[in-house]
Amino acid sequence: MRKMKKILRTWSTWGFLLVALISILMPLWISEVRAETKPNLAILPFLIERVGDPVRGAVCPICKRVSGKGDISPGSQNTLARLLQEKVEAIGTFKVLPFEKVEEAFSQTEKREYEIKFMRSSIQLGKALNMDFVFIGYLFRFVERIGSHWGAERPASVGFDIHLIRLRDEKMVWEGRFDETQKPLSENLLKMGSFVRRKASWLTAEELSSVGMDEMLKRFPGPKELEEMP
Repeated sequence: MRKMKKILRTWSTWGFLLVALISILMPLWISEVRAETKPNLAILPFLIERVGDPVRGAVCPICKRVSGKGDISPGSQNTLARLLQEKVEAIGTFKVLPFEKVEEAFSQTEKREYEIKFMRSSIQLGKALNMDFVFIGYLFRFVERIGSHWGAERPASVGFDIHLIRLRDEKMVWEGRFDETQKPLSENLLKMGSFVRRKASWLTAEELSSVGMDEMLKRFPGPKELEEMP
């Protein structure tokens, strides 16, 4: 009888340890499975939109919305792509292709053809990279702040559109837009919340873009919605 009790206690101990081990390893395994099943996404360099209406401003070739046109700081299209990549990776919906690999593939495209047939070329590039989705964007304005966080002779001003394309049927399933020139609180007391989100200071163009992306991605759909959208 004592021997039987000892055996039972041993089995009980091992059973407890086994349950504890499973409880530790199971979430890791589930996490790996989920990571493997995430759709693949490439974020392409933003295209600088040079065609616009002299009266209305710059027109997005995809959604046809109008944004204020202005100067664009050199390299800002890649700054926006990297910002977007960081934020989308943080959401966790996609397995995002490193931007260096996107740049490498992009460098091999015919630039003139790409600018003329941006949508078609972006889709072809995404499929060549074995992606499920691509983010493509148009940059209309990226004007840098002149001054400091405490006072600006000229405020930052940014305008861009982003579009998420599902490659299996080549459909746009989500889009975001940001078009803002930072203004002091004294010009619009109704936007106290916006002023606080902008750190109650004068932002650089990159900082303003980052805030804008955070705001637009708050309404980003989940993976199931993206797959089921007609």
